[in-house]
Amino acid sequence: METHKLVASAHTPLAAPAVAELVARACPEAEFRGQRVLLIIPDHTRTAPVGLMFKALHAQLGEVTHALDVLVALGTHPPMSEAAICQRLEISEAERRGRYGGVRFFNHAWDNPAALRQVGTITVEEIRELTEGRFAMAVPVEVNRLLFEYDQILIVGPVFPHEVVGFSGGNKYLFPGVAGPQILNFFHWLGAVITTPKIIGHKATAVRKVVDRAGALVPVPKRCFALVVEPKGGLVGVFAGTPEAAWDAASELSRQHHMVFKERPYQTILACAPPMYDEVWTAGKCMYKLEPVLADGGELIIYAPHLREFSVTHGRVIAEVGYHCRDYFLAQWERFKAKPWGVLAHSTHVHGLGTYEGGIEKPRARVTLATQIPEAQCRAVNLGYRDPATLRPEDFAGREPEGVLLVPKAGETLYRLKNPPAWAA
Repeated sequence: METHKLVASAHTPLAAPAVAELVARACPEAEFRGQRVLLIIPDHTRTAPVGLMFKALHAQLGEVTHALDVLVALGTHPPMSEAAICQRLEISEAERRGRYGGVRFFNHAWDNPAALRQVGTITVEEIRELTEGRFAMAVPVEVNRLLFEYDQILIVGPVFPHEVVGFSGGNKYLFPGVAGPQILNFFHWLGAVITTPKIIGHKATAVRKVVDRAGALVPVPKRCFALVVEPKGGLVGVFAGTPEAAWDAASELSRQHHMVFKERPYQTILACAPPMYDEVWTAGKCMYKLEPVLADGGELIIYAPHLREFSVTHGRVIAEVGYHCRDYFLAQWERFKAKPWGVLAHSTHVHGLGTYEGGIEKPRARVTLATQIPEAQCRAVNLGYRDPATLRPEDFAGREPEGVLLVPKAGETLYRLKNPPAWAA
Protein backbone atom coordinates (compact mmCIF):
# COMPACT_ATOMS: atom_id res chain seq x y z
CA MET A 1 0.00 0.00 0.00
CA GLU A 2 1.37 3.40 -0.99
CA THR A 3 1.99 5.92 1.78
CA HIS A 4 0.53 9.37 1.13
CA LYS A 5 1.73 12.38 3.06
CA LEU A 6 0.83 16.00 3.57
CA VAL A 7 3.16 18.21 5.60
CA ALA A 8 2.65 21.88 6.42
CA SER A 9 5.26 24.44 5.46
CA ALA A 10 6.55 27.11 7.83
CA HIS A 11 4.41 25.75 10.67
CA THR A 12 1.22 26.94 8.97
CA PRO A 13 -1.52 24.47 9.91
CA LEU A 14 -2.98 22.39 7.12
CA ALA A 15 -6.34 23.54 5.77
CA ALA A 16 -9.42 21.42 5.12
CA PRO A 17 -9.19 21.45 1.29
CA ALA A 18 -5.65 20.03 1.34
CA VAL A 19 -6.69 17.34 3.82
CA ALA A 20 -9.70 16.42 1.68
CA GLU A 21 -7.44 16.05 -1.36
CA LEU A 22 -5.12 13.68 0.53
CA VAL A 23 -8.09 11.65 1.77
CA ALA A 24 -9.32 11.30 -1.80
CA ARG A 25 -5.93 9.99 -2.91
CA ALA A 26 -5.56 7.61 0.02
CA CYS A 27 -9.15 6.30 -0.12
CA PRO A 28 -10.34 6.11 -3.76
CA GLU A 29 -14.10 5.64 -4.04
CA ALA A 30 -13.69 2.57 -6.22
CA GLU A 31 -11.88 0.70 -3.44
CA PHE A 32 -14.63 1.34 -0.92
CA ARG A 33 -17.81 1.07 -2.98
CA GLY A 34 -20.32 -1.16 -1.20
CA GLN A 35 -17.90 -1.79 1.68
CA ARG A 36 -18.61 -1.73 5.38
CA VAL A 37 -16.02 0.60 6.93
CA LEU A 38 -15.18 1.10 10.60
CA LEU A 39 -13.44 4.31 11.62
CA ILE A 40 -11.38 3.98 14.82
CA ILE A 41 -10.71 7.27 16.62
CA PRO A 42 -9.16 8.33 19.97
CA ASP A 43 -11.22 9.67 22.83
CA HIS A 44 -11.06 13.23 24.16
CA THR A 45 -7.67 12.75 25.88
CA ARG A 46 -5.65 13.28 22.68
CA THR A 47 -5.22 16.63 20.94
CA ALA A 48 -6.09 16.19 17.27
CA PRO A 49 -8.50 17.54 14.62
CA VAL A 50 -10.48 14.31 14.56
CA GLY A 51 -13.52 16.19 13.33
CA LEU A 52 -11.68 17.51 10.32
CA MET A 53 -10.62 13.99 9.37
CA PHE A 54 -14.05 12.49 10.04
CA LYS A 55 -15.79 15.05 7.84
CA ALA A 56 -13.29 14.59 5.03
CA LEU A 57 -13.63 10.81 5.15
CA HIS A 58 -17.42 10.97 5.30
CA ALA A 59 -17.52 13.37 2.35
CA GLN A 60 -15.28 11.03 0.38
CA LEU A 61 -16.85 7.70 1.33
CA GLY A 62 -20.23 8.30 2.94
CA GLU A 63 -22.20 8.00 -0.29
CA VAL A 64 -20.41 4.92 -1.66
CA THR A 65 -19.99 2.70 1.40
CA HIS A 66 -22.62 0.35 2.76
CA ALA A 67 -21.70 1.52 6.27
CA LEU A 68 -19.30 4.04 7.75
CA ASP A 69 -19.32 3.76 11.53
CA VAL A 70 -17.17 5.02 14.42
CA LEU A 71 -15.52 3.06 17.23
CA VAL A 72 -13.84 5.03 20.03
CA ALA A 73 -10.48 3.49 20.97
CA LEU A 74 -10.91 3.90 24.71
CA GLY A 75 -8.32 1.41 25.88
CA THR A 76 -9.48 1.20 29.50
CA HIS A 77 -10.81 4.77 29.66
CA PRO A 78 -14.48 5.38 30.58
CA PRO A 79 -17.04 5.30 27.73
CA MET A 80 -18.06 8.51 25.99
CA SER A 81 -21.64 9.72 25.70
CA GLU A 82 -23.30 10.37 22.36
CA ALA A 83 -22.89 14.11 22.95
CA ALA A 84 -19.21 13.70 23.83
CA ILE A 85 -18.55 11.70 20.66
CA CYS A 86 -20.28 14.41 18.62
CA GLN A 87 -17.99 16.94 20.27
CA ARG A 88 -14.95 14.79 19.47
CA LEU A 89 -16.12 14.64 15.82
CA GLU A 90 -16.88 18.37 15.85
CA ILE A 91 -20.44 17.93 14.67
CA SER A 92 -23.61 19.58 15.97
CA GLU A 93 -26.72 17.80 17.20
CA ALA A 94 -28.48 18.89 14.02
CA GLU A 95 -25.69 17.44 11.88
CA ARG A 96 -25.82 14.23 13.89
CA ARG A 97 -29.53 13.86 13.14
CA GLY A 98 -29.14 14.91 9.52
CA ARG A 99 -26.00 14.47 7.44
CA TYR A 100 -24.40 11.96 9.81
CA GLY A 101 -27.58 10.22 10.91
CA GLY A 102 -26.54 6.93 9.32
CA VAL A 103 -23.24 6.74 11.22
CA ARG A 104 -23.31 4.44 14.23
CA PHE A 105 -21.18 5.26 17.29
CA PHE A 106 -19.57 2.57 19.44
CA ASN A 107 -17.45 2.64 22.60
CA HIS A 108 -14.82 -0.03 23.09
CA ALA A 109 -15.57 -2.35 26.03
CA TRP A 110 -12.23 -3.80 27.12
CA ASP A 111 -13.62 -5.58 30.17
CA ASN A 112 -16.60 -7.30 28.50
CA PRO A 113 -15.56 -10.76 27.29
CA ALA A 114 -18.63 -10.91 25.05
CA ALA A 115 -17.37 -7.84 23.18
CA LEU A 116 -14.00 -9.41 22.39
CA ARG A 117 -12.61 -12.05 20.05
CA GLN A 118 -9.25 -13.78 20.34
CA VAL A 119 -7.31 -13.46 17.09
CA GLY A 120 -4.34 -15.52 18.16
CA THR A 121 -1.55 -15.91 20.68
CA ILE A 122 1.94 -14.49 20.67
CA THR A 123 4.00 -17.52 21.59
CA VAL A 124 6.54 -17.90 24.35
CA GLU A 125 9.35 -17.94 21.80
CA GLU A 126 8.08 -14.80 20.07
CA ILE A 127 7.66 -12.94 23.36
CA ARG A 128 11.18 -13.89 24.39
CA GLU A 129 12.53 -12.52 21.11
CA LEU A 130 10.35 -9.39 21.00
CA THR A 131 11.11 -8.43 24.61
CA GLU A 132 14.83 -9.13 24.27
CA GLY A 133 14.65 -11.88 26.87
CA ARG A 134 12.81 -9.90 29.54
CA PHE A 135 9.75 -12.17 29.42
CA ALA A 136 9.03 -15.72 28.29
CA MET A 137 5.28 -16.31 28.33
CA ALA A 138 2.46 -16.81 25.87
CA VAL A 139 0.19 -13.76 25.47
CA PRO A 140 -3.36 -14.21 24.13
CA VAL A 141 -4.43 -11.40 21.79
CA GLU A 142 -8.05 -10.25 21.97
CA VAL A 143 -9.63 -7.40 20.05
CA ASN A 144 -13.09 -5.87 19.79
CA ARG A 145 -15.25 -8.29 17.80
CA LEU A 146 -16.92 -5.38 15.98
CA LEU A 147 -13.88 -5.24 13.71
CA PHE A 148 -14.97 -8.48 12.05
CA GLU A 149 -18.30 -7.03 10.98
CA TYR A 150 -16.51 -4.68 8.56
CA ASP A 151 -14.62 -5.00 5.30
CA GLN A 152 -12.07 -2.31 6.07
CA ILE A 153 -10.73 -0.49 9.11
CA LEU A 154 -9.62 3.14 9.01
CA ILE A 155 -7.52 4.28 11.97
CA VAL A 156 -7.37 8.03 12.60
CA GLY A 157 -5.27 9.44 15.43
CA PRO A 158 -2.33 11.61 16.44
CA VAL A 159 1.26 10.59 17.11
CA PHE A 160 3.08 11.86 20.19
CA PRO A 161 6.01 10.67 22.31
CA HIS A 162 4.52 8.00 24.55
CA GLU A 163 5.56 6.55 27.90
CA VAL A 164 4.64 2.92 27.16
CA VAL A 165 5.39 2.37 23.48
CA GLY A 166 7.84 5.17 22.54
CA PHE A 167 5.58 7.05 20.14
CA SER A 168 1.82 6.64 20.05
CA GLY A 169 -0.20 5.99 16.91
CA GLY A 170 -0.48 3.30 14.26
CA ASN A 171 -1.34 -0.12 15.66
CA LYS A 172 -1.52 1.37 19.14
CA TYR A 173 -5.07 2.45 18.30
CA LEU A 174 -5.82 -1.27 18.11
CA PHE A 175 -3.62 -2.30 21.04
CA PRO A 176 -4.60 -1.12 23.62
CA GLY A 177 -7.19 1.08 21.88
CA VAL A 178 -9.71 -1.68 21.10
CA ALA A 179 -7.95 -4.62 22.77
CA GLY A 180 -8.68 -7.07 25.53
CA PRO A 181 -7.03 -6.95 28.97
CA GLN A 182 -4.36 -9.63 28.62
CA ILE A 183 -2.34 -8.08 25.82
CA LEU A 184 -2.69 -4.52 27.12
CA ASN A 185 -1.73 -5.47 30.67
CA PHE A 186 1.28 -7.36 29.37
CA PHE A 187 2.87 -4.70 27.24
CA HIS A 188 2.16 -1.87 29.65
CA TRP A 189 4.11 -3.76 32.31
CA LEU A 190 6.83 -4.53 29.78
CA GLY A 191 7.23 -0.78 29.23
CA ALA A 192 7.30 -0.16 32.97
CA VAL A 193 10.03 -2.77 33.46
CA ILE A 194 12.14 -1.03 30.82
CA THR A 195 11.20 2.33 32.50
CA THR A 196 9.55 5.40 31.03
CA PRO A 197 12.69 7.48 30.39
CA LYS A 198 14.20 4.68 28.29
CA ILE A 199 10.97 4.20 26.32
CA ILE A 200 9.45 7.61 25.75
CA GLY A 201 10.51 9.32 22.53
CA HIS A 202 12.27 6.21 21.20
CA LYS A 203 10.92 4.47 18.11
CA ALA A 204 12.50 1.02 18.13
CA THR A 205 11.12 -0.22 21.45
CA ALA A 206 10.29 -3.74 22.54
CA VAL A 207 6.75 -2.59 23.26
CA ARG A 208 6.26 -1.28 19.71
CA LYS A 209 7.40 -4.66 18.42
CA VAL A 210 4.78 -6.41 20.54
CA VAL A 211 2.06 -3.97 19.44
CA ASP A 212 2.90 -4.42 15.76
CA ARG A 213 3.02 -8.20 16.17
CA ALA A 214 -0.46 -8.10 17.69
CA GLY A 215 -1.65 -5.84 14.89
CA ALA A 216 -0.48 -8.39 12.32
CA LEU A 217 -2.89 -10.93 13.85
CA VAL A 218 -5.93 -8.81 12.93
CA PRO A 219 -6.97 -10.08 9.48
CA VAL A 220 -9.28 -7.21 8.49
CA PRO A 221 -7.67 -4.83 5.92
CA LYS A 222 -6.38 -1.73 7.71
CA ARG A 223 -5.43 1.80 6.66
CA CYS A 224 -4.18 4.50 8.97
CA PHE A 225 -4.19 8.28 8.99
CA ALA A 226 -1.42 9.23 11.41
CA LEU A 227 -1.66 12.88 12.41
CA VAL A 228 0.93 15.29 13.79
CA VAL A 229 -0.29 18.42 15.54
CA GLU A 230 1.74 21.34 16.79
CA PRO A 231 1.59 22.06 20.54
CA LYS A 232 -1.17 24.65 20.00
CA GLY A 233 -3.27 22.07 18.17
CA GLY A 234 -2.80 22.98 14.52
CA LEU A 235 -2.47 20.06 12.09
CA VAL A 236 1.00 20.02 10.54
CA GLY A 237 1.21 16.51 9.10
CA VAL A 238 -1.01 13.73 7.79
CA PHE A 239 0.43 10.37 6.75
CA ALA A 240 -1.82 7.73 5.20
CA GLY A 241 -0.92 4.11 4.54
CA THR A 242 -0.54 0.92 6.51
CA PRO A 243 -0.58 1.43 10.29
CA GLU A 244 3.14 0.62 10.38
CA ALA A 245 4.24 2.88 7.52
CA ALA A 246 2.00 5.82 8.42
CA TRP A 247 3.15 5.69 12.06
CA ASP A 248 6.81 5.43 11.05
CA ALA A 249 6.64 8.60 8.94
CA ALA A 250 4.52 10.53 11.44
CA SER A 251 6.80 9.73 14.37
CA GLU A 252 9.72 11.35 12.53
CA LEU A 253 7.72 14.58 12.24
CA SER A 254 6.58 14.24 15.84
CA ARG A 255 10.24 14.35 16.89
CA GLN A 256 10.46 17.83 15.40
CA HIS A 257 7.31 19.21 17.02
CA HIS A 258 6.96 17.41 20.33
CA MET A 259 10.41 17.45 21.90
CA VAL A 260 12.05 20.27 23.84
CA PHE A 261 15.68 20.00 24.90
CA LYS A 262 16.96 21.74 28.04
CA GLU A 263 20.47 22.46 29.26
CA ARG A 264 19.84 21.60 32.90
CA PRO A 265 17.34 19.76 35.14
CA TYR A 266 14.88 21.62 37.37
CA GLN A 267 14.32 21.33 41.12
CA THR A 268 10.70 22.42 40.84
CA ILE A 269 8.34 21.85 37.91
CA LEU A 270 4.75 23.04 37.80
CA ALA A 271 3.06 20.90 35.15
CA CYS A 272 -0.39 22.26 34.34
CA ALA A 273 -2.74 19.50 33.21
CA PRO A 274 -5.25 20.58 30.55
CA PRO A 275 -8.98 19.91 31.09
CA MET A 276 -8.92 16.93 28.71
CA TYR A 277 -7.08 15.04 31.46
CA ASP A 278 -9.94 14.51 33.92
CA GLU A 279 -8.33 11.89 36.18
CA VAL A 280 -4.81 11.08 37.37
CA TRP A 281 -4.87 8.08 35.02
CA THR A 282 -4.36 10.52 32.13
CA ALA A 283 -3.00 13.58 33.96
CA GLY A 284 -0.03 11.40 34.92
CA LYS A 285 1.27 12.26 31.45
CA CYS A 286 2.47 15.50 33.01
CA MET A 287 5.06 13.45 34.90
CA TYR A 288 5.88 11.11 32.03
CA LYS A 289 6.82 13.93 29.67
CA LEU A 290 8.81 15.88 32.26
CA GLU A 291 10.58 13.25 34.33
CA PRO A 292 13.72 13.46 32.12
CA VAL A 293 14.27 17.12 33.19
CA LEU A 294 13.30 16.71 36.85
CA ALA A 295 16.36 16.98 39.06
CA ASP A 296 17.35 14.35 41.61
CA GLY A 297 15.53 15.23 44.82
CA GLY A 298 13.28 17.66 42.97
CA GLU A 299 9.51 18.06 42.99
CA LEU A 300 7.07 17.86 40.10
CA ILE A 301 3.64 19.29 40.83
CA ILE A 302 0.71 18.15 38.71
CA TYR A 303 -1.48 21.25 38.84
CA ALA A 304 -5.05 20.30 37.93
CA PRO A 305 -7.68 22.14 40.02
CA HIS A 306 -10.40 20.54 37.90
CA LEU A 307 -9.39 16.96 38.71
CA ARG A 308 -11.24 14.97 41.38
CA GLU A 309 -10.21 11.31 41.16
CA PHE A 310 -7.40 8.90 40.40
CA SER A 311 -9.34 6.78 37.92
CA VAL A 312 -12.97 5.96 37.27
CA THR A 313 -12.02 2.52 36.00
CA HIS A 314 -9.02 1.61 38.13
CA GLY A 315 -9.44 3.71 41.27
CA ARG A 316 -10.04 0.76 43.60
CA VAL A 317 -6.84 -1.04 42.53
CA ILE A 318 -4.81 2.18 42.69
CA ALA A 319 -6.00 2.64 46.28
CA GLU A 320 -4.80 -0.88 47.06
CA VAL A 321 -1.33 -0.70 45.50
CA GLY A 322 -0.49 3.01 45.66
CA TYR A 323 2.17 4.75 43.58
CA HIS A 324 5.65 3.26 43.70
CA CYS A 325 8.81 2.80 41.68
CA ARG A 326 9.37 -0.26 39.52
CA ASP A 327 11.76 -1.93 41.96
CA TYR A 328 9.16 -1.79 44.75
CA PHE A 329 6.96 -4.16 42.75
CA LEU A 330 9.73 -6.35 41.34
CA ALA A 331 11.15 -6.98 44.82
CA GLN A 332 7.70 -8.08 46.05
CA TRP A 333 6.43 -9.73 42.89
CA GLU A 334 4.61 -12.57 44.65
CA ARG A 335 2.56 -9.98 46.48
CA PHE A 336 1.63 -7.96 43.42
CA LYS A 337 1.69 -10.28 40.41
CA ALA A 338 -2.05 -10.99 40.59
CA LYS A 339 -2.90 -7.28 40.34
CA PRO A 340 -3.66 -5.85 36.88
CA TRP A 341 -0.26 -5.26 35.33
CA GLY A 342 -1.51 -2.16 33.51
CA VAL A 343 -2.30 -0.53 36.86
CA LEU A 344 1.12 -1.44 38.23
CA ALA A 345 2.65 0.14 35.13
CA HIS A 346 0.64 3.34 35.63
CA SER A 347 1.78 3.42 39.24
CA THR A 348 5.45 3.35 38.27
CA HIS A 349 4.99 5.87 35.45
CA VAL A 350 3.49 8.46 37.79
CA HIS A 351 5.86 7.76 40.69
CA GLY A 352 8.99 7.81 38.55
CA LEU A 353 12.31 6.14 39.12
CA GLY A 354 13.54 5.05 42.51
CA THR A 355 15.07 2.22 44.51
CA TYR A 356 13.75 -0.36 46.95
CA GLU A 357 16.33 -1.92 49.23
CA GLY A 358 15.97 -3.50 52.64
CA GLY A 359 12.26 -2.75 52.67
CA ILE A 360 12.83 0.97 52.13
CA GLU A 361 11.69 2.82 49.01
CA LYS A 362 13.67 5.88 47.94
CA PRO A 363 12.20 7.93 45.09
CA ARG A 364 14.59 9.75 42.82
CA ALA A 365 12.27 12.77 42.98
CA ARG A 366 8.86 13.65 44.40
CA VAL A 367 5.49 13.90 42.68
CA THR A 368 2.82 16.13 44.21
CA LEU A 369 -0.84 16.51 43.27
CA ALA A 370 -2.48 19.94 43.35
CA THR A 371 -6.04 18.80 42.60
CA GLN A 372 -9.41 18.41 44.31
CA ILE A 373 -8.35 15.00 45.65
CA PRO A 374 -8.09 15.37 49.46
CA GLU A 375 -4.69 15.34 51.11
CA ALA A 376 -5.39 12.14 53.04
CA GLN A 377 -6.11 10.26 49.81
CA CYS A 378 -2.96 11.58 48.15
CA ARG A 379 -0.79 10.57 51.11
CA ALA A 380 -2.47 7.17 51.30
CA VAL A 381 -1.28 6.30 47.79
CA ASN A 382 2.23 7.66 48.37
CA LEU A 383 1.92 10.99 46.53
CA GLY A 384 2.44 14.50 47.84
CA TYR A 385 -0.30 17.08 48.25
CA ARG A 386 -0.65 20.79 47.72
CA ASP A 387 -3.81 22.84 47.93
CA PRO A 388 -4.30 24.18 44.38
CA ALA A 389 -5.84 27.35 45.81
CA THR A 390 -2.43 28.25 47.24
CA LEU A 391 -0.68 28.02 43.87
CA ARG A 392 -0.65 30.54 41.04
CA PRO A 393 0.99 29.35 37.82
CA GLU A 394 2.12 32.88 37.01
CA ASP A 395 4.32 32.80 40.13
CA PHE A 396 6.36 30.00 38.51
CA ALA A 397 6.87 31.80 35.20
CA GLY A 398 10.25 33.21 34.17
CA ARG A 399 12.20 31.41 36.88
CA GLU A 400 14.18 28.87 34.90
CA PRO A 401 17.52 30.35 36.05
CA GLU A 402 16.40 29.51 39.60
CA GLY A 403 15.70 25.90 38.66
CA VAL A 404 11.93 26.40 38.41
CA LEU A 405 10.03 25.38 35.28
CA LEU A 406 6.43 26.22 34.37
CA VAL A 407 4.72 24.13 31.69
CA PRO A 408 1.31 25.69 30.93
CA LYS A 409 0.00 22.70 28.96
CA ALA A 410 1.80 19.55 30.03
CA GLY A 411 1.30 16.01 28.83
CA GLU A 412 2.05 15.92 25.10
CA THR A 413 5.42 17.63 24.64
CA LEU A 414 8.42 15.62 25.80
CA TYR A 415 11.17 17.48 27.68
CA ARG A 416 14.69 16.08 27.59
CA LEU A 417 18.17 17.13 28.60
CA LYS A 418 20.69 17.84 25.88
CA ASN A 419 23.17 15.72 27.82
CA PRO A 420 21.02 13.17 29.67
CA PRO A 421 22.21 10.94 32.50
CA ALA A 422 22.41 7.20 31.88
CA TRP A 423 18.95 6.54 33.34
CA ALA A 424 17.34 8.84 30.76
CA ALA A 425 19.48 8.14 27.70
